[in-house]
Amino acid sequence: MDSSKKLVFSDQILSSRRKILTRFGLGIAVSLAFLTLLLLTNSSNVPLVSSSPLFQAFRGSNLNPSTASWRFSFPGSSSVKQVDNSTQGSDFSDDKASSFSVEQRSEATGGVPIPVPVPVPIPVPVPAQIANLSEDVGKRTSDQKTLESNAIPSANSSTLVSDFGGKVSLGNGSETVAKNYEEGNFTSEVKENQSDGTRDSYEDCDIYDGNWVRVDDETMPYYPPGSCPYIDRDFNCFANGRTDDAFVKWRWQPNGCDIPRLNATDFLEKLRGKKLVFVGDSINRNMWESLVCILRHSLKNKKAVYEISGRGEFKKKGFYAFRFEDYNCTVDFVGSPFLVRESSFKGENGTFETLRLDLMDKTTSMYQDADILVFNTGHWWTHDKTKLGENYYQEGNYVHPRLKVLKAYKRALMTWARWVDQNIDRNRTHVIFRGYSVTHFRGGPWNSGGQCHRETEPIFNKRYLAKYPSKMRALEYILRDEMKTPVIYMNISRLTDFRKDGHPSIYRKVYETEGERREAVSHQDCSHWCLPGVPDTWNELLYVSLLKKARIVSSA
Repeated sequence: MDSSKKLVFSDQILSSRRKILTRFGLGIAVSLAFLTLLLLTNSSNVPLVSSSPLFQAFRGSNLNPSTASWRFSFPGSSSVKQVDNSTQGSDFSDDKASSFSVEQRSEATGGVPIPVPVPVPIPVPVPAQIANLSEDVGKRTSDQKTLESNAIPSANSSTLVSDFGGKVSLGNGSETVAKNYEEGNFTSEVKENQSDGTRDSYEDCDIYDGNWVRVDDETMPYYPPGSCPYIDRDFNCFANGRTDDAFVKWRWQPNGCDIPRLNATDFLEKLRGKKLVFVGDSINRNMWESLVCILRHSLKNKKAVYEISGRGEFKKKGFYAFRFEDYNCTVDFVGSPFLVRESSFKGENGTFETLRLDLMDKTTSMYQDADILVFNTGHWWTHDKTKLGENYYQEGNYVHPRLKVLKAYKRALMTWARWVDQNIDRNRTHVIFRGYSVTHFRGGPWNSGGQCHRETEPIFNKRYLAKYPSKMRALEYILRDEMKTPVIYMNISRLTDFRKDGHPSIYRKVYETEGERREAVSHQDCSHWCLPGVPDTWNELLYVSLLKKARIVSSA
């Protein structure tokens, strides 16, 4: 509009008082008109007004933070925070409603800039950066507390879900989740399942398909650091100087259900008069010590828990048994890293070590009468001798000049499976096989400088997870197709793979000199786990698995 048309009267005719009154009146009129339009906007749906960026700005100031797209809210878990990290850089807010540019305002009003206040964007929680395994790239914010909400298994890593009534069968839970994720249906499916505030029963749920969520209350860990005297020095990271404690504040949350916490008193009551035995390598010893500490912490009379031979260190191979006097039960560990027998063979060039794939270890008499058996083997199958497989694997009087480690592992498992079927009373004894615990050596293997030092958070991006172990595929086949005895398969490989922050790394001992500390950097432990720590979750899942079996059997 031409400026000359704006003034009907000349400045010479109007007095200064009339000028002021006229401008004041015009200001009031404009304000009234503006307020009228705002009222119309709130009381009716006017497309022209409601779509204007100008009015969106004012209405945007009333945005409710609850409109941000939060996924996986778990009922009854107010202390747990979980954020969807699937969209990197998103702030979960409506950009059009929260802010717009001066150019947009001018365009919406015919090119005349209107001096309106610019609304301040409502602060919305920003999703954490995607974590990287490399230290060079993996500098993440310190306030990151949650895992990527949509971390789900790939379609080719389907898990075994025991039906506890016979054969172990492949469940389709993880396959369905993976398919929905690939098709873009995963988010809506989870919201639909939780829209009524309920979740599926853990009895029908794949409890190994889920995410780690941060817990900010006192429910984790199950026992305070430094409170249990039965943790081997190698696993006692707090006593060895580890100062960060965030890694004990993560809880495993299955995607399809909620699981109960490990009730140590109830667990002990169910163990009354029974014998639970862990059989396997030092990773199973890790889990055994964890369970002993969890159960012991629930008792007022700690003196009623003791190792029957009085030993306080458990690194040497052998048999160890903790007795819980008030419950007349024991929780034992039998060292048998391969399950099958380590032996020797006398050849033309002398005697050399072998591994008998066709014979069980000589320790079987120590656990054949157990009520609950928790087996594992896998850690020692990654060592140089077993991987190379030259003149090492023996069957009968024949030593294989060369045998691939996966074939040897399958044959060893078949020997174990036959022994279980022939020697274990399936009506009395619960048999569990804990899956492979993934390692996190960065920059090399365990014996040549591999490191996990300074890792203080889990992996947040599932793309950095390892492929499902081929040895566990071999195990699945044997459990499903070769065994008669029902076996509970604890498929902890994937859930463990997230936890690169839980290893002892350099905190395996107390170092007396600076030179020892420097030397420790090149000899880190990224296989075992700090206690308290990740094995506590394995025992929680063991407890839930036994509850599932008991309920299904009782309802049969």
